[in-house]
Amino acid sequence: MRPILVLPLLTLVLACSTGDNNAATTQFTTPQTRLESPQQALAASGSQPFEVTAVADFNEPWAMTFVPGTPYALITEKPGALKVWQPDGPIRDVAGVPEVAYGGQGGFGDVLLHPDYARNKLVYLSWAELGEGGTAGSAVGRARLDLQAEQPSLQGLEVIWRQQPKVDGNNHFSQRLAFSPDGRYLFITSGERFKFIAAQNLNQNLGKVIRLTLEGGVPSDNPFSNRGQIASQVWSYGHRNILGLAFDGAGHLWAAEMGPRGGDEFNRVEQGSNYGWPSVSNGQHYDGSPIPAHSTRPEFNAPEVSWNPVISPSSLVIYNGDAFPAWRGSALIGGLSSQALIRVALDGTRVREAQRWDMGARIREVEQGPDGALWLLEDGQGDSQGRLLRLSPAQ
Repeated sequence: MRPILVLPLLTLVLACSTGDNNAATTQFTTPQTRLESPQQALAASGSQPFEVTAVADFNEPWAMTFVPGTPYALITEKPGALKVWQPDGPIRDVAGVPEVAYGGQGGFGDVLLHPDYARNKLVYLSWAELGEGGTAGSAVGRARLDLQAEQPSLQGLEVIWRQQPKVDGNNHFSQRLAFSPDGRYLFITSGERFKFIAAQNLNQNLGKVIRLTLEGGVPSDNPFSNRGQIASQVWSYGHRNILGLAFDGAGHLWAAEMGPRGGDEFNRVEQGSNYGWPSVSNGQHYDGSPIPAHSTRPEFNAPEVSWNPVISPSSLVIYNGDAFPAWRGSALIGGLSSQALIRVALDGTRVREAQRWDMGARIREVEQGPDGALWLLEDGQGDSQGRLLRLSPAQ
């Protein structure tokens, strides 16, 4: 596919989510930068095909998933809580969650239900965990979810994967999860933890997309299965900070990835491929020093779309519902600094940004509901709560 460079007339602002509060979780001591609170207005630019309803408030929400056959949704809060939301009832806390290393970009991450959840009640979670000497790294675990009791709980939580090595700093954990369309494999995004060259080192699993069995084992057909224990986990490498991961209807894996100062990426993730970070980027370093462009190194996989200025992609879903038929097969991306919902059309061999709507707040999560409605989580910064929004077709 032919890469596309998108150059919208937007102001470049801070791309990464930071924050701190007094939650009873492990805190990093690195000083944090606090962003301005999101605006409450929900103005959208251009023709707005949806109506927006704010339905609940959360404390720095990060991810959500709907529980099939129930009215419930599970929502992670970055400081360390897992919530059960329902349309007509109280928001409940889930007991038995892991302790998280909260601060900067670290904290509770993704939540996803096992492909056979109806039978086994297994839920998969990702989070940042503390290591020795103030280091930290992402972890992924699974547990049985009990929603029947008055106090929902996780039972038998088992860690099935960890970032190796744990390092200092509180940036670029990534920790998004996706299951393969056949339900046999778990894909994990592992950020390079702001350690740059780690993304090219197959003896570390930082800056990679990881492919495991649902139990945490390594499939024998992984591309580097004969290169050692760490390398055998790797599906693709040369990544910086992937925060959106999803399969399309044809079985292709797509990733929305944070670039440095410019150069956010939308990539088709292919087995064994190298995406070039930190050797190439369509952006530059934060200090203004240049990075060779993707066009200078054709041996690396170039993005299908890149953005400069950035959109700060936070999440990704490939829409397949009925509520918005014109969006079927499109990628929908949440934007942090862009405060936008972005639609990327996947039209055969052509990939392009098709539409963008100003949401008036940093968008942390995009999820498709059981009825085809679109659900967004605002990031929530400082004293501002992150709202859960439902987008339904405009009447």
